[in-house]
Amino acid sequence: MNSRIAIFLVLSFLSFSLQGQQKTIIDKVIGKVGGEIILLSNLEEQYAMLAAEQGNLPPDARCFIMDNLLTQRLLLNQAKLDSVVVSEEEVEQQLNARIDRILRYMNNDVSQFEAYYGRNIDQVKAQFREDLRNQLLVERMQSQLMMEATVTPREVKAFFNRIPTDSLPYFNSEVEIGEIVYYPPINETERQRAFDKLEDIRARILSGEASFEEMAATYSDDGSARTGGNLGWAKRGDYVPEFEAAAYNLEKDEISDIVESEFGLHIIQLLERRGNSINVRHILIKPEITTADFELAKAKLDSVRLLLINDSITFSRAVKLFSTESEQSYNNDGRIVNPQTGNTIFETSQLDPDVYFSIDTLEVGEFSRPYQISNMRGEKAYRILHLQSRTRPHVANIEKDYPKIREAALEEKQNLQINEWVDEKVEATFIQIDPMFLDCEQIQKWLKR
Repeated sequence: MNSRIAIFLVLSFLSFSLQGQQKTIIDKVIGKVGGEIILLSNLEEQYAMLAAEQGNLPPDARCFIMDNLLTQRLLLNQAKLDSVVVSEEEVEQQLNARIDRILRYMNNDVSQFEAYYGRNIDQVKAQFREDLRNQLLVERMQSQLMMEATVTPREVKAFFNRIPTDSLPYFNSEVEIGEIVYYPPINETERQRAFDKLEDIRARILSGEASFEEMAATYSDDGSARTGGNLGWAKRGDYVPEFEAAAYNLEKDEISDIVESEFGLHIIQLLERRGNSINVRHILIKPEITTADFELAKAKLDSVRLLLINDSITFSRAVKLFSTESEQSYNNDGRIVNPQTGNTIFETSQLDPDVYFSIDTLEVGEFSRPYQISNMRGEKAYRILHLQSRTRPHVANIEKDYPKIREAALEEKQNLQINEWVDEKVEATFIQIDPMFLDCEQIQKWLKR
């Protein structure tokens, strides 16, 4: 564990390290940085989370954690002094996204969520709102400090040459993969059935038979049903075009006609508007995709694969003609981006089992047979994979692994930049540290000479 290599090691907010099952800590202030404080509970929560993830921790683990906490508070203190801005809308969107992610892990079971955290969703959001705002401020401050750091090819080579030969990393087999993702089109019968259902729901709301909120809770085919269809605050660009156009044309409390988007059929009610931000609720009805629709979709991709194998069409062209535009890979010539690194290279150990076994026997340039997948919304599609490159396990070398080595060299330079900034700010900032940490080697740099 390096002192500042992972500043956000202890900022794993909404992995929700705070759990009702944890033992109560007798709290006290163990550090002050400018106007920011560090509580003993902050440190112990992070220690418990690391212990759960990594098992046995070294004896000085709390010293490393305290060092990181001090760095965070220094960044947060400076962000406030520099008037770094994080909007309320941004905080709310992040909160909603993270709550939704947890609920997906719990199969959207709100009662399980409430039992686990010992409070309802609104209470959890209220508890963590300020923590999230501070986290975003720290991230923004850190980005500002590191944004100008660059490395030249000469610096990359020098960084690599400093690594002892017997310490060079060993890289596992790596692959680059393209994909074509095809969702079965909605057949007209099912589309009309969904349209009629939503039209009836809208009529019942307009007649006063039931409220919008009640009907959303009963019928909406998405996670917003649990909040009566309320989608929270959003700004222009947050919604798909069809939905956004209808929502921004509504008057307060007005209910839209039926709107069709890639998600299905909606009716929308505008609750409030503040400048370019709106708060709406909706009811979503998704037309059913039948077994016959899935069979046709698979047959379609079988035909596309045959065209690719026979060189009747390029992979890039097939992506544009047949893949789904909303997929991230669509605008990247079908190449799948590794979310952990931001590039298109995956270690085979990082691949989902379905992907791994689909490409395991392929030669570079070959295509998998179509197989069924589900997206984050539970919608099913068919997918063809294209194995675009594969490396064998090897010891790092600068020719094959330049992008990785460059990334490591840049990270080292960014860390040095942060370290220099911290050393400079320590001299000009009020810092107080509990005596229990004064023997920590990692804390000595925080003590003014």
